[in-house]
Amino acid sequence: MSFNKLTWGVKASFRNYVEAAEGSITLNDGATRTEDGTFVFLAQPDGDLSIAADGSATGAMRFQGTVVFEAHGGMLKSTLAELGLEAGENGLVLTVLDAPMNKSRCAVADLGPVEVNSAGGLTIASRITIDGMYQIADNYPPGTELDPILLN
Repeated sequence: MSFNKLTWGVKASFRNYVEAAEGSITLNDGATRTEDGTFVFLAQPDGDLSIAADGSATGAMRFQGTVVFEAHGGMLKSTLAELGLEAGENGLVLTVLDAPMNKSRCAVADLGPVEVNSAGGLTIASRITIDGMYQIADNYPPGTELDPILLN
């Protein structure tokens, strides 16, 4: 199964908090936002991610786009750039380009289980990692459920 896009809202309560605090959510590099507030990232070519029916995965793929959350005069700033899905020895993870250094990748969420959804794509549960806690928002402890990822 090949995938053209990844849709993810990060965490609805986080998006709502940023906007309620009169902050901003800025999209760049091809990321778009849906009516329900989630973000769409288009697949970059040359990915070799393969996910089996049992949820086991091999390979990796990247998605173009950047989402920046900012509030409290810049005291809260989180940049999610170049999302990636990577299969490793501990299962499937969601990675981002590590800001502010932008030189390595950071696993922000552990993924699974994987379910085939009614549209023929995949719905994948996501839980924040310790690195994700520092990258996204430090008020969500590791293991906190994030919004599910939709792969189509």
